[in-house]
Amino acid sequence: MNPYAEMSREELLEALKAFAKNWLAHDGCWFLAAEERLGIDEAMALDAVTWGRFAKAEARRIMELAKLPERGGLEALERALSLRMYALVNAQHCEWSSDRKKLRFAMDACRVQEARYRKGLAPFPCRPVGEEEFRSFATTIDPRIQTRCIHCSPEPNEKRACTWEFTLADG
Repeated sequence: MNPYAEMSREELLEALKAFAKNWLAHDGCWFLAAEERLGIDEAMALDAVTWGRFAKAEARRIMELAKLPERGGLEALERALSLRMYALVNAQHCEWSSDRKKLRFAMDACRVQEARYRKGLAPFPCRPVGEEEFRSFATTIDPRIQTRCIHCSPEPNEKRACTWEFTLADG
């Protein structure tokens, strides 16, 4: 018997949050092992490749789950971002430009960075990894989407962990 089939909606939502925390913890364990064995530069390079691949797979599964259209533009991206595993463990939101030609995604709190701050560690320099991850995710949703980093650690910013801007190229 599947114990999840017997859970209430609230219990299933809590299980989703636990899975998301486990997913992120696994990523952290993997990265630390790579860093210990290969050094920070090689671990960062591998992390970027890994996140690029994962983001593509996650985007495809979200598109299927949410029945998002191919080439659904920034509207499809906004919906897909809200369904990522991150959304279960990190406060985040999207903002549209007044002309609705740009979508900004802000990770308001990052579980990874907050853990490092609590431990007295320097911020994790995730920008190169994030650039690959968010580009891969966005272009899987719609190949016309262009991604630009507005802010990402280790750049100082008190309000948000990171902010990304997405635009739709012509064609």
